[in-house]
Parts: sequence; structure tokens; C-alpha cells
Amino acid sequence: MGEFDNKEREEVFSKKVRAGKRTYFFDVKATRSGDYYLTVTESKKRLEDGVFVKHKIFLYKEDFEKFTEGLTETVEYIKTHQDVVEKRYEYSENGEHSTKTNDDFSF
Repeated sequence: MGEFDNKEREEVFSKKVRAGKRTYFFDVKATRSGDYYLTVTESKKRLEDGVFVKHKIFLYKEDFEKFTEGLTETVEYIKTHQDVVEKRYEYSENGEHSTKTNDDFSF
């Protein structure tokens, strides 16, 4: 096993979240040994050429607690120091969407 194996891992669960011009994918995958890990992907269409640009992070189960603590603390800081209005989007069959607002920031 001297060479890095870059094959896609088995996808166990996937959740797609559309948020305006961005789409987030939360994918649970399994390693060869059956351990789960999470990939979070942000996908956004570039206006100039229509290409989708993706950014991905890998989060391993041993880091879930610390990651969640850091994310929660950071979100709480923003909510405490600025007004935050979360936009809700409704998508129709033709791909158009309208914006709704909702102040529920719970995780």
C-alpha cells in the first residue's frame, strides 16, 4: 500500500442543502475498514463562465466534538454581535426560487 489510493469511498448517506446561489452537500462515507467520516462540499456556479466551483472539507469522527464546539461558538459570536436574518429559499420545477426569511438559528 505504498501508493495513495484516491478512489471514491462508499457513500452511506447524503444530504443536499440549497442556499441561494450555493448548494451544500453533507456526505457520510465509509473507509475500507468501515469507519464513517463526513465530507462537506460547497458548490457555487461561477457567473463568468457557468462552471461550478467546489470546495470540500473532510471531517473525521474523532474531530466531530471539537469541530461542533468551534462552529457553535463561532455562530453564537456572530449572532451576538450582528443581526442575522437567515434567508429561506423555495425552489420550483423550473429552477426559479423565491426568498423567505426565518429567524430560527438552531442546529
